[in-house]
Amino acid sequence: MQDDMRLSVFSEKKDRQLVYKPEICIGCGTCVQACPKGVLSVGAVGAVARGLLDADFLEMTKRDECLVCGICARVCPTGALELRQEGKPLNDTSYISKAVKPTSVNENCVHCGLCEDICPQGCIEVIREISGDGSLKLVGKTNIDTECCVHCGWCAAVCPVDAISVEKPFAGTWTRAEDVCQTCHTCIDVCPANAIFNKKAKSGERVEKITHRPDACIYCGACAVSCPVDAIDVRKTAILPEMEKKGPLEKKLLDAPVPEALLRTRLETDEAACLGCGNCVIVCPVNALDNRELASGYLNDMDEKALLEVRNGKVSVVNQDVCGGDGTCALICPVNAIWLVKKEVE
Repeated sequence: MQDDMRLSVFSEKKDRQLVYKPEICIGCGTCVQACPKGVLSVGAVGAVARGLLDADFLEMTKRDECLVCGICARVCPTGALELRQEGKPLNDTSYISKAVKPTSVNENCVHCGLCEDICPQGCIEVIREISGDGSLKLVGKTNIDTECCVHCGWCAAVCPVDAISVEKPFAGTWTRAEDVCQTCHTCIDVCPANAIFNKKAKSGERVEKITHRPDACIYCGACAVSCPVDAIDVRKTAILPEMEKKGPLEKKLLDAPVPEALLRTRLETDEAACLGCGNCVIVCPVNALDNRELASGYLNDMDEKALLEVRNGKVSVVNQDVCGGDGTCALICPVNAIWLVKKEVE
């Protein structure tokens, strides 16, 4: 990972610091789930992941109450939170990100490049050239950036010679309410492991709205945190790596729901630019869940919408407080007349 990675000091107590590395944070909220004082918040994960909001996934809302105990850093699966003492990282095997075995490649590697092509985080670089000894083979190096790796297992799954070893941080369960899901694709865009996708349907075939790949899932919970209609439930059922002091962390995490996403955004609109087309009103997952007839063309024939509606030919925000911070409306607007801005949270 680059030496110039951006760092943010969340809290300090005497000689201890809690440091945040937003570039390797995946927005899963595991740290929020474990924090004993409730001083961390996660939200607008969909908008941030989609590049619609200039913000980090995570923020500390009550710095004075932080104990700098390090529990959040211990449960973080990527090492995005780091506890430091006298400026030096504490990184023993009581931290999940350090206890989990680094993804590694052995000498059987043929440098075919499939792992590089499939890695959802772009963590693998394959340098290859034709052998100079007269044989018909590739030689080179396969380099894995272990700071970037989320341990999804894609690389090991596609490797034709079983040269890659991966250990996952968590086992868990993933469920989704089909009747609640509005197919807004937020979970697909957020998932760090490419474990959620839309299955392509053949003509006349009925398929589920969103499909889950269990073998790629790391059960981090980012999809559930980001879902604007709370259609997804992710539970961790085990911490998989052997590590010190695992028991207390399991009591915090296992079978617990993901933390509630904090509303960290506000919708703003430009009436002069708005065409009144209603695309945002129709695709808004909160609207769609509240009024199923929207997708059938009942744009102006219903009572007040839950979040967005068209009034006098212009888009109008009905209730900011129910927004899921996913940014689906902003993605579809043809004239950039609606967008999300970050708001201060208490």
